[in-house]
Amino acid sequence: MIEQIKNLLKDIKKYYMHRNIQFAISISFTIVAVICMCFTSITMYRRFANKFTESSVQATERLLNQTSNNLETYLRSMMRISDATYYNVIKNKDFAAEKMDSEMNLLYEANKDNLISIACFTEDGELVGAAPVANMKSNLDVREQEWFVNANEQMENLHFSTPHVQNIFDDSTYRYHWVVSLSRVVELTYSGSSKRGIVLVDMNYSSMEQLLKKANADESVNCIYLISSDGEIIYHPNQQLIYSNLYKENNHLAAEYADGTHSEEFAGEKRTVTVKTVGYTGWKLVSVTPDNAFTMGLYQTKYFIVMVVAITIIILIFLNQIVSGQIAKPIKQLENSVKLLEDGKLDLDIYIGGSYEIRHLGKTLQKVVNQLKQLMDDIVVEQEQKRKTELDALQSQINPHFLYNTLDSIIWMIEIERYEDATFMISELASLFRISLSKGKAVISIEDEIRHARNYMNIQKVRYKNKFTAQFKIDEEIVKYSTVKLVLQPILENAIYYGMEYMDGDGEVTVKGYADEDNIYMEVSDNGLGMPEEMAASLLEDTDRVPRRGSGVGLLNVHKRIKLRYGEVYGLKVESCPDEGMTVKICLPKILYADVQDKK
Repeated sequence: MIEQIKNLLKDIKKYYMHRNIQFAISISFTIVAVICMCFTSITMYRRFANKFTESSVQATERLLNQTSNNLETYLRSMMRISDATYYNVIKNKDFAAEKMDSEMNLLYEANKDNLISIACFTEDGELVGAAPVANMKSNLDVREQEWFVNANEQMENLHFSTPHVQNIFDDSTYRYHWVVSLSRVVELTYSGSSKRGIVLVDMNYSSMEQLLKKANADESVNCIYLISSDGEIIYHPNQQLIYSNLYKENNHLAAEYADGTHSEEFAGEKRTVTVKTVGYTGWKLVSVTPDNAFTMGLYQTKYFIVMVVAITIIILIFLNQIVSGQIAKPIKQLENSVKLLEDGKLDLDIYIGGSYEIRHLGKTLQKVVNQLKQLMDDIVVEQEQKRKTELDALQSQINPHFLYNTLDSIIWMIEIERYEDATFMISELASLFRISLSKGKAVISIEDEIRHARNYMNIQKVRYKNKFTAQFKIDEEIVKYSTVKLVLQPILENAIYYGMEYMDGDGEVTVKGYADEDNIYMEVSDNGLGMPEEMAASLLEDTDRVPRRGSGVGLLNVHKRIKLRYGEVYGLKVESCPDEGMTVKICLPKILYADVQDKK
């Protein structure tokens, strides 16, 4: 292993020694810069990750505080009902001669949205009054129930029970209500003497459940649940799974936590637990967030940092090249001159500078270049002109006459107050150019290409006063694939100029789009004048046999651009006969537009 490392270092050193001085300086500076950037980025990311985790914990604490305040507000409303029952109803009654059913019914009706029942019992378990129903179940001794026992044991306190099914009264609807019971000791007056009693307020558990469900709906938390002071679960979003032993929760340990944030490991998972005690009850709100949730939240930040580092490194490499180039300038400039000469570029001045040896080499090379340039000028000019012509022929652009005519049509519509038609034309023209530009992209989705073609045909139909109709029969499955930009518009323009312009009416242009297993096909058909088969075939050849009009893009241009992009097996196919119209078929590979975007 050690020997392999030594050999690798030797190979690196050998490669390094055979590179020029600019490379040596540039690579050295770049390595140092990359190391510094990576160290800085890792440090910044860790600090940001810690800050993000801290912010997430603070957000969770704020949510718990808000939820706790909501619960306390709900509990205080129940306590006010209990106080109202005692101070406004019970204290003013002598139960030896009076009843309190009407007052309790009024109190219940005023708060029935959050209540199941209100009741008052003597210390012997006898019912004094209740609302909305006062029919106790037979063979039921309330003195054995937890809420009754707790109230008697600690008479000075209010007592909240855990959720349970109310089983005191006979309900004519035979419904089972989940409730949280609030009980307290009160004084009952019988013929002027006092007797101990118990007031029971059964709160609707669903109201509390809604508050906790709302808290769990917040996307910033993973799970919030409510437990009693001894760890018994009052509410949990996965409560049914817990009862079925399909889900486990660390609720008993959470009951021992003080208010604040704690780290724990449960069921092999590290997680952050935040605890908040609810006033009046001793209950605890517990928020659980797995540590990997913080990591997932930092994914975009990590991606952003990597992109920034990558861009910075590219900039540093560029700057290092400039600095190292200045250091090794004399030799490098002469080397660049020689490289240009090797590439056949004779129209240049060989660098002459630096030391005597470099100047002598430069002068000698300049003499050789001058002699060769005299012989090669004509060839170079010819090749240069040919290359320029080929590039110009492959450039795509909208026919200026089309734009001028469209704007003239819009002005004409405005002058005759056809504002809706003018607005439509402007909208279609704007959409046409938006897709034509496509932020400089050469490849767009078929959906955008079809939209561009529709915009173009809508404008042309207005300009030609509906001299022809246009139909689009596009399979929905192909719109998600990609295409070279501006392949349909030149073909449609060709169909209009060659096929429709000399017809008196009833012109039809049909655009079809479909796919097979491997390829995408789009066809543009018209019922125009057509042309001989050999002339149609020549449209895709470099020939002057057919006069070319239109936007300047042309069928040949589209054909070449598709082949250049996707290969020789793709491109256009033209079918036409005189008086039978023309069909141009476009063949493209099946490449999802989303995949093209991901590669950029």
